[in-house]
Amino acid sequence: MPLGPASILILDDSLTKMIHRDGSKSYKRQKEKGMITRGQHCCFGDFPADMAPQAWKGGRPLGKSSSTPSLKTTAASTHGRETTMNSAFLGLGGEPRGQVPPAPPAGSTAKRPVPQSEFRRFYDRGDLPIQIFHGAVGGKIAWKVDIDKLDYHHYLPIFLDGCREKEDPYRFLAVQGTFDMLEKGGTKILPVVPQLIIPIKVALNTRDPEIMATILKVLQALVLSGDMIGEAIVPYYRQILPVFNIYKNNCANIGDKIDYAQRKRINIGDLVNETLELLELHGGEDAFINIKYMIPVYESVVLA
Repeated sequence: MPLGPASILILDDSLTKMIHRDGSKSYKRQKEKGMITRGQHCCFGDFPADMAPQAWKGGRPLGKSSSTPSLKTTAASTHGRETTMNSAFLGLGGEPRGQVPPAPPAGSTAKRPVPQSEFRRFYDRGDLPIQIFHGAVGGKIAWKVDIDKLDYHHYLPIFLDGCREKEDPYRFLAVQGTFDMLEKGGTKILPVVPQLIIPIKVALNTRDPEIMATILKVLQALVLSGDMIGEAIVPYYRQILPVFNIYKNNCANIGDKIDYAQRKRINIGDLVNETLELLELHGGEDAFINIKYMIPVYESVVLA
């Protein structure tokens, strides 16, 4: 019996859940490597020190590259043996000492360990006025107080700091809570902008594509959440734009294939360009020159 489109979607969803349950997308390995916060051992707290499982102490040393050619000497002349510019690696008899080590990678896009956020600590302690509401259409945030009555100087930096979390419920609560506060903040957001720069910088410096995509979307919502916010961010371009310069052209060339990252808005290169355009459009007359100073290849979308 042939499968219909709905059956295929259900089957694909079930396969995705099976893959997730098998551990290919789990965060256990990242916790063992120290890339993300371990958290508590279980919902009742940590195990005693004498009963805790041994931490993974793996790591296999990388072998030497076999693609690097060994040094060679040049032909000997009549007055003696002449060597090339790599003579420092040659022995007394003119024989090569070994292989030249390959150039190490720069590591500009390598993932960094994600430091523990303040949001996790406050949520575990029960100090945040939120809880998860499990409805028929999926989970959402249930605020215990009105959002417009919150102290934005205290809560907005905490929620934005939690946007770098990768585990639920911390990730879901922090991201959705940040968008809710930006949507209903109004004039309360502008005075808090200086306190939001460090959480944004820390999240971008993790170089994790999942975290960076989330922070870029939050930064776009921040710029559009009120008047003068884009201009208030201009003095802090030197803190947040260096990472933009690394990922500005990070777009995959897949030929005639379909890039589903565009529909899901997880393509880092596209998100960086969108954010830079919003920063220029809402940053006032000094925005472009400051963006150009940090990202020389950026072209204005305002100047013709």
